[in-house]
Amino acid sequence: MRFDESRRRLLMNVALGTVLVPIAAAPLAARAADLPLVTPDDPTAKALNYVSDASKATGAKPGSKCGTCALYQGAAGSAQGGCLVFPGKAVKSTGWCSSWTLKT
Repeated sequence: MRFDESRRRLLMNVALGTVLVPIAAAPLAARAADLPLVTPDDPTAKALNYVSDASKATGAKPGSKCGTCALYQGAAGSAQGGCLVFPGKAVKSTGWCSSWTLKT
C-alpha cells in the first residue's frame, strides 16, 4: 500500500499536535492563578446565580461545585481557576452557578 504525500503530512501534523498541545496549555494553567476572581456584582455571575461557596447556593445539588464542573479550567485540587462561562476571570473551586455540568 502506498501513502500519498498529503496523508503522510497530515499524520505527521496530528502526531506533532498531540505532543505540542499539552506543552502549549501549561502557560495557560499558570496564568489562571493570575486571573481576577469573579465578583458577586458581575452581571454574568448574577444572571447565573454564582456563589463562591456551593453550600450557600439554593439550586446546588450535593457534590456540585466549580471544581467538579466540565466548564472549570483549573487544575485538579486547585483553589481557583478559569471558567469557560466567565472568560478572563477565575472562580473558586468551591463555587457554584446554574451552568454547572458534571465533569466526565
